Amino acid sequence: MKKITYILLSVILLSSVSCSDTFTEVEPDGSNADNYFNSEAEYQSALIGAYDLLQATFWNTLTSVVASDDYAAGGDSFNLDQPTLQYIDKMTVSPADENQLRDIWGLMYAGLNRTNYVLENKDKTDFASKDEIIAEAYFLRAYYTFELVKFFGNVPLKTEERDGVTRLSDERILTEDEFSMVRIADIPTAYGVIAADLLEAIPNLPATQDRPYEATKGAAQALLGKVYLYHGTYDATKFGDAATTLNQVISSGQYTLTTGDEYANMFEIDGENGSEAVFEIQYSSVEAAGWDNINGSNGTYFPKFNGPRSPYDDPVYDAGWGFCLPSVALYDMFDDSDARRDVTFYDIREEQDRYSIGRDDTGLFNKKYMPRKEPKRAGSDPLNYDNNYRAIRYADVLLMAAEAEAQSSGTDAENYLNQVRARAYGDNSQDYTASEGALLDAIYTERRKELAGEGHRFFDLVRTKKAAAAIDGFTENKNEIFPIPLIELELALAEERWGQNPGY
Repeated sequence: MKKITYILLSVILLSSVSCSDTFTEVEPDGSNADNYFNSEAEYQSALIGAYDLLQATFWNTLTSVVASDDYAAGGDSFNLDQPTLQYIDKMTVSPADENQLRDIWGLMYAGLNRTNYVLENKDKTDFASKDEIIAEAYFLRAYYTFELVKFFGNVPLKTEERDGVTRLSDERILTEDEFSMVRIADIPTAYGVIAADLLEAIPNLPATQDRPYEATKGAAQALLGKVYLYHGTYDATKFGDAATTLNQVISSGQYTLTTGDEYANMFEIDGENGSEAVFEIQYSSVEAAGWDNINGSNGTYFPKFNGPRSPYDDPVYDAGWGFCLPSVALYDMFDDSDARRDVTFYDIREEQDRYSIGRDDTGLFNKKYMPRKEPKRAGSDPLNYDNNYRAIRYADVLLMAAEAEAQSSGTDAENYLNQVRARAYGDNSQDYTASEGALLDAIYTERRKELAGEGHRFFDLVRTKKAAAAIDGFTENKNEIFPIPLIELELALAEERWGQNPGY
């Protein structure tokens, strides 16, 4: 995805990972809102800038994988490697711990504000494809806001009343706004404004796109169904809305589960943007990046966290930093006939002399996002991997729909669950039966297995109120969300106005 920061100097940009930079005022150099947005090409360029921050969400994935019960932080066994991740793993994280949490806070607000830049100018110039561009901007704003709410709860947001509904304001968050903005009322209200953006986006999004990074109608419907599912924790009527919306994705016929070799290679680069891809975040190694410009990369270094620690030599995989280590208990949930086991785990328990043993070592690694050898990568070695992030897969849609159907007395929950199982086993020999126990519990277990290592498990446990029983050290009414980095409260003079999240 081409960088277009030259057109974004008048928007509140992020040159590093802090919220303070998000609210830094700079003198425009070149184009700004007064002399921009005069053509379709300029709207498209600004939209690409809004998409660009999706590449920063690998921090979100890394953090949520480590927070789950199924993956240990890992890292260097002799030093407290990446301390914020270590504290998240043990549920002892505090507001003073920054690193990944401050990255998520600052970068997601930056993405949200880039979409606001487009939406602020949505009425400036007319052209044939403008409705679609604006729809994509609403999708992106919903995506960034949803990430903020998942991690930090009822975050500060700029809102207004439109047509009798609370909406996010279609205007940038300017420098002075951080000193007056307040938190949105509560988490359910936040889900409401996210859903409103998606409902506005869906009618003007096409079923397919020419460019793989662009949002489709199905992607927006799938995200809306997910938002409703999360909202259902607070309002059970939303489960019915989730079922209706997710069924629209399924009935569209746009997506299918991959099988056989296609499934075995789904997380390889050759398997990107396949029939199961509802929405993928695209990464590329063509633009060089270095340690002095980490956020300038179009690649990801999440894979580097997942590889065995150096020294490690392998014809397929690079050495890594030994984080995100699957538990043996998770591995043991998969039997020999489950095709997902070999896709999910890189198992070298009998070859532990091949790599440097790190903290929490199990001999198991997160194969879905291992660092593959890519000889053409540009820039500094760890920073520029090509591996796309499968943000929304069709299997996830089926399992979300199964859950929503089960929660709203629908009739298709078993069917959707069994489709996912049939792909895993190659036949219907493992179809759900009542002897397994409650259907809803079977769906939760299937999500745990199907989506392992992809960053969904922690939030599934939180929204289903099962986190305290599953995660050692988890404190109810605290660890459901993460602390707002203390420095962000201080920079915004908001220690009283926003307050810290409960329990921190």
